[in-house]
Amino acid sequence: MATEIQTMSKGKVCLAYSGGLDTSCILAWLLEQGYEVVCYMADVGQEEDFEAAKVKAKKIGASACYVDDLRKEFVDQLCFPAIQCNAIYENVYLLGTSLARPVIARGQMAIAKKEGCFAVSHGCTGKGNDQVRFELAFYALDPKIKVIAPWRDPIFYERFKGRNDLLDYAAQQGVPVSQTKSKPWSMDENLAHCSYEAGILEDPDVTPPKDMWKLTVDPEDAPEKPEDFTVFFEKGLPVKIVEQNGTETTDSLELFLKANAIARRNGVGRIDIVENRFIGLKSRGCYETPGLTCLRNAHVDLEGLVLDREVRALRDQFLTFNYAKILYNGLYFSPEREFLEDAIISSQKNVNGQVRCRCYKGSFTVLGRSSETEKLYDMSESSMDEIGDFAPSETTGFISVQAIRLKKYGLKKQEAGEAL
Repeated sequence: MATEIQTMSKGKVCLAYSGGLDTSCILAWLLEQGYEVVCYMADVGQEEDFEAAKVKAKKIGASACYVDDLRKEFVDQLCFPAIQCNAIYENVYLLGTSLARPVIARGQMAIAKKEGCFAVSHGCTGKGNDQVRFELAFYALDPKIKVIAPWRDPIFYERFKGRNDLLDYAAQQGVPVSQTKSKPWSMDENLAHCSYEAGILEDPDVTPPKDMWKLTVDPEDAPEKPEDFTVFFEKGLPVKIVEQNGTETTDSLELFLKANAIARRNGVGRIDIVENRFIGLKSRGCYETPGLTCLRNAHVDLEGLVLDREVRALRDQFLTFNYAKILYNGLYFSPEREFLEDAIISSQKNVNGQVRCRCYKGSFTVLGRSSETEKLYDMSESSMDEIGDFAPSETTGFISVQAIRLKKYGLKKQEAGEAL
C-alpha cells in the first residue's frame, strides 16, 4: 500500500502540524490534492496532548507524525538571549511567538531532510507575520526547498474564506477540532507565552472575555499575599531562582518553568495591544507572557546597578531595538543576527548579581538588587549624608561647560524676541 501511495503521490511534504483547526484541515486538504504528508510537531512548551494529536494526524491520513521536544533548546538559544538583550517590540511585546519560530523551523527542516520531502508546508495566514518567519528560515536552512503555503493559494483561500468554512470542512471530513464558532479566536502557545487574535478580537475596542486567558490567573482573583523570589544572573543570563521557602532551581528549563509558575498564579504578564506587522498591516493581539516578563524586568533592573552608562545607552539604542526587529521580522538565520548577538554577549560581561522580586495581583516589582563582583555603584559617592570621594564643588565647572551652548541659544532667542 505504501508503494502504491508513493507512486500516485505528487511528492512528500513535511507539514508543521499543531493538531488545531487550521493544520488539521490543511493536512486533509494536502492529502486531497494528492500529496503524501509527514507531520511535524514541535514541543516548545505548549499544553498539548501530543500523543492524541499524533493519533489524530495518522487518522486523517498522515504517513508519519514526529514529535520533537525542543523546550530546552528554546530556552537556551532564544528566550535567554532575548532576556540578555531586553528584547521588546514596540515597547510592549516580548516576542513570544517570534522566539519559537527559529527552533521549530530548524527541527522541521531536519525531519523534511530525513524523510526525503521535496517541500514543507505550514498553516500561517497570508496576512500574518509567521508565514515570513517560517519561510525565511526554511530558505536559509535549505535554499532549494519548496514551500506550500495554502493560505496564499487561491485554490485554498477561495474555498475557505475563514475559520467558519474550516469548521464546516472539518465536520465534513470527520476531523475533530477544539475550536467552535462561538469562540473562533486563534491561539499560539509555547513556553514563553500564549497569544490570542482573530474573531471578536479583531475589533480593537472589544474587551477580551475573562474566560479567554489561558495561562494566568485573573489579577483580581490572584492570592491576597505577595509572592517573593530572587533571580541570580551571570553575564546577563538567569542562572538560579530562589523561592521564598528557600527552594533553589538552577537548570535553565526548570528555572524558566519556575518563573512561569510564580507569575501565572499571580496574574503577571498580560498585555492587549495593536501592533504593526512586518507586512504592513496593523493587528490587535492579546498576549500572556508570565515568566519572561519577570526575568526580563529583573534583568533590566540589575543592569542599572552593574552596567556602564555608555555601554547601556548604545545597547538600548542599537542592539535591543534591532535584535527585537530582526526576531519579529523572521530574520533569525541571518548575518545581522549573528553580528548583533556577538555584541550582546560582549555587553553582558559584567551583568552579574541578584534581584529580589515580588509578584502580586498582576504586578511585578523589584524589592532590591545587589552584586558581589560589580562595583560601579558607590554608596558613599551617591550619599546625601556624606561627602565621600566626590566633592560637590566639582560640579560647578561641569555645569558651566554644559551651559555654554544653552546660554548662546537663550541669547539668540532673546534678541529675536522669541519665548522659550
